[in-house]
Amino acid sequence: MRARTRASRKPPLLAVGGSLWFTAGGRSLGGHGRIELLRAVAAHGSITAAAKAYGMSYKAAWDAIDAMNRAAGQALVERTTGGRGGGSTRLTERGARLIERYGQLDAAHQRFVALLAESAADLDADFSLLKVLNMKTTTRNQWLGSVTAVRSGAVNDEVELTLPGRQRVVAIITHDSTAALGLRTGQSAIALVKASNVLLATGLDGVRISARNQWPGVVASVTAGAVNSEVMLDMDGGDRVVAIVTQDSVRFLGLAPGARATALVKASDVILAVTT
Repeated sequence: MRARTRASRKPPLLAVGGSLWFTAGGRSLGGHGRIELLRAVAAHGSITAAAKAYGMSYKAAWDAIDAMNRAAGQALVERTTGGRGGGSTRLTERGARLIERYGQLDAAHQRFVALLAESAADLDADFSLLKVLNMKTTTRNQWLGSVTAVRSGAVNDEVELTLPGRQRVVAIITHDSTAALGLRTGQSAIALVKASNVLLATGLDGVRISARNQWPGVVASVTAGAVNSEVMLDMDGGDRVVAIVTQDSVRFLGLAPGARATALVKASDVILAVTT
């Protein structure tokens, strides 16, 4: 009875967290805590008052500010001595800009972590980085993969991506595009293919075809339009490809849910993109 009770318990919900901090030249500059200390200095004009407001000792506050000044290679906080008030402390222009930039980056970071939490914490659902990035294009077919080969030719380069389902996507792009995207083995990249550039075929056993991309699978759905039909094919391995073909082709090939077919795409029709 106890074993049954344990098995029926739902696992706790997973959460995604993260923190943001700056480095300069490989040295830690600071994160939320130090940025808040800089804000306190700006508000109070004194390290002593800032330390008291922030709930830390003067020595700890000064050590943190001194470490930030040294790591930044440029003063973020300046102290002046003398005068009727006995001196003061103020943020430099660089320090003020650092606080502003941290606020901008932290807002973006929190939004990204929230997006990750929405889609990554459910272990029963597939993870899609494209959904997290909220990438929107008119291209129906978008796959995130890993670059597994880059082969240079006389004019163009051949780049091979491997998708999570182990399907291979080959793209032919220019040397300049390879350099501009910084494509290299092991890097993540996105392959995009217009549905109108996907050809469907059946009965290809023993047939040689020049198309570099050949993805066999099972028809998941056929949606008929006025002239053309949208055919979704579940590729062997798990990924999905969408093709737009004529209704005559659907009838001729016998395309219907459950039917076997192969999607064909020329390497020159594959567009590659990377996140920045």
